[in-house]
Amino acid sequence: MKHNNFGYLLGEGFRAVFKHGFMSFAAISITVACLVIINSFLLICYNLNLTVEDVQKQTRIVVCIDENYTEAQSKSVGSDINLLDNVANAEFVPRAEALEIFMGDSDRSLFDGLDPQSMRDQFEITLVDNAKISETKAELESITGVAVVYADVEVGNALATIRTVLYIASLAIAAVLLVVSLIIISNTIRLAMLDRREEIAIMKMVGATNSFIRFPFFVEGFILGFFGAVLSFFIEWGLYELIRKAVLNTGLKVLTVVPFAEVMMPMAVICAVAGFFIGIFGSLMSIRRFLKV
Repeated sequence: MKHNNFGYLLGEGFRAVFKHGFMSFAAISITVACLVIINSFLLICYNLNLTVEDVQKQTRIVVCIDENYTEAQSKSVGSDINLLDNVANAEFVPRAEALEIFMGDSDRSLFDGLDPQSMRDQFEITLVDNAKISETKAELESITGVAVVYADVEVGNALATIRTVLYIASLAIAAVLLVVSLIIISNTIRLAMLDRREEIAIMKMVGATNSFIRFPFFVEGFILGFFGAVLSFFIEWGLYELIRKAVLNTGLKVLTVVPFAEVMMPMAVICAVAGFFIGIFGSLMSIRRFLKV
């Protein structure tokens, strides 16, 4: 494509955006709506995943050491525990502290005569991956000096399953929404091209190549995708912060909702890539039928 042709076709693409203002506005509006829906769902899944991860971190395995071990011997067992791949942290709890935890806020008179020596030294263990809680429990029980291992295997497996389901669901639904968005934007742009079908037919008849005809629509789709991506990003930013503040005001500490600043870059990339993909490929898909003259 010659340089002068390139400039002409580039200008035609820019002019087409404003020449067909209403349809351009409709295409951008639909792109924005689709991207806001996609990004909102991804952010919901991301925050739910963080919430489940926080719950996982609070789910600990308690390892009780042999009651005949001294405190020094009990601490030495911790070295073997920390060698396990799935152990993120092993916090030592001496007998006296274990007794305090056991009594909690109850009336201390109920525990008169109870001596710390009646308790065992313990380790509170946080795992790297709760999906492997069963295997880790078996490994802990095989360590010399470990008397009992308390682990809620069912809860750990359930949390791991929830995280996996959220991950798969977020990818699947985002992909479906992206395809639906592409179809919708393609049909919207196709309506705009109905007014230009005679122009395209004439250009074909005088010998214009498909690439010559297609390039302005490529530019137009790029511009529409760009504006759709930018607008959807800032709208998503405003909606997200509004909802985040509302959640924080409720005082629900169970839910994790990170500030938008922490997800700003991934959201910007997703909006840019998805916006350009929808705009450019939507335009190219729409023009195919009009090139068959």
